[in-house]
Amino acid sequence: MTTTDFTTSFLVDQSPEAVFKAAGNVRGWWSESVEGNTDQLNEEFLYYYKDVHISKMKIVEYVPNKRIVWQVLDNHFNFTSDKTEWKGNRIIFDISAKDGKTQLRFTHEGLVPAYECYDVCHDAWTSYIQGSLKDLITTGKGKPNAKEGGLNAELIEKWKLPKK
Repeated sequence: MTTTDFTTSFLVDQSPEAVFKAAGNVRGWWSESVEGNTDQLNEEFLYYYKDVHISKMKIVEYVPNKRIVWQVLDNHFNFTSDKTEWKGNRIIFDISAKDGKTQLRFTHEGLVPAYECYDVCHDAWTSYIQGSLKDLITTGKGKPNAKEGGLNAELIEKWKLPKK
């Protein structure tokens, strides 16, 4: 069976524990503009980038050293006709041993070539996963987007996570 969901993977010398910990450290590889917990089952977090993109995610699977799955609860792009592309998608990090190394397989389930954002999202995820996340795992330092302030303020306020 052939899938058209976006997938990319890499191998590293680091342990599955190190890969799992890095994948859960979303501020260390994706963006410093993240609100909420990103490393616990059933937690929700908000990601935003300038006035371009905002997403609300829920961690629906969190199997230590093996798998993390986010469900996209809500999403907004400012550059697509369908502002909610990604809504309902799943973002999956599968971690496994392969040839004496650790493999991270990233899948954005639902991100398909028919999406208007596909090319931009394909390139962005490739950069974040193959570049920033892999660097965080192998060198201890990723290249996340810097914290942004004041942008997407209306949506960020609307989607704000409840205080705990």
